Amino acid sequence: MERVKKLLHRYFIQAMGAMALGLFASLLIGTIFTALGMIPHCEFFTVIGKFAQAMAGPAMAAAIAYSLKADPLVVFSAAAVGNAANSLGGAGGPLAVFFIAIIAVECGMLVSKKTKVDILVTPFVTVLVGGALSMWVAPYIGTLVGYVSEFIGWAAWQAPFVMGIIVSVVVGICLTLPISSAAICAGLVLTGSHAAVGSSEGLAIAGAAAVAGCCAQMVGFATISFRENGWGGVVSQGIGTSMLQMPNILRRPQIWIAPTLASAITGPLAVCVFDLQMYGAAINSGMGTCGLLGPIGMVLGWLDPVNGYHGPAIGALQWVGLALVCFVLPALLSFVFNEILRMLGWVKTGDMKLD
Repeated sequence: MERVKKLLHRYFIQAMGAMALGLFASLLIGTIFTALGMIPHCEFFTVIGKFAQAMAGPAMAAAIAYSLKADPLVVFSAAAVGNAANSLGGAGGPLAVFFIAIIAVECGMLVSKKTKVDILVTPFVTVLVGGALSMWVAPYIGTLVGYVSEFIGWAAWQAPFVMGIIVSVVVGICLTLPISSAAICAGLVLTGSHAAVGSSEGLAIAGAAAVAGCCAQMVGFATISFRENGWGGVVSQGIGTSMLQMPNILRRPQIWIAPTLASAITGPLAVCVFDLQMYGAAINSGMGTCGLLGPIGMVLGWLDPVNGYHGPAIGALQWVGLALVCFVLPALLSFVFNEILRMLGWVKTGDMKLD
């Protein structure tokens, strides 16, 4: 039993925590750079961002190998494995990287420094195992995540109140899980922009609900973990990624309740009360407050006539609603729900401490 606990800690705490850092250091920071590239005369930021985003798979796999204390050759070889798994896994790329990189790294460690031709054998075994699994397994992981995407797509066409709850909660959960909520939203084209195929008001409303759910997760965790992580945690989770909490969620799943309940409230409020609609880039619907790209994408959609915005007239209600849904309410609601959970003894100080 003790052996099992050590393995679970090794893979689902250490490795997953490191993977979140690798994701932030590549895909997420690259997305932030891309957003900076929208500033006039700062297009070079976009070029930097694209290069960083392209390295998401290698960065996550190398981070996993490093956390498992793999030998240098295994760490370097893991980068190739991560690139293959992430590319072939589609929207489930990060999840594919997680499982495949662990197996490839452990296999690489079995032969590392065991022969006189280590420089050949170790990378050969690591890349062979990881590459083969990427071809055989990663597409199936992508297919499984595709079912989640199909469910979100179905929910997008339900009554606004019901849709607001389902899309906000599910996309928000996807944001925190090691799968790509941004890729899911982009694939479903959750925007009403005329530049998007199959654009419609329904997709624009669903995009707004998705933004609300993602913001609820990120701002919510940043707020309720302030005791443990301080302002550094606010920045890393509120502007970075709530996926940093995944190791803690696996230890104490109840810490996920407060942000998820908050998303179930902010989603329908966004679409039924504040008439928020997403006419920016569909990928921004799944970004939340990462680099502030969720709300920025919504505002850019409002202001850019090229997108063909035809939602409700943008007035004080929309601007106030955007601030409330993306920042104020996620923090307030998550705090209140978390305090109730603390009083019940379900959540305790230290449960959300980031390593």
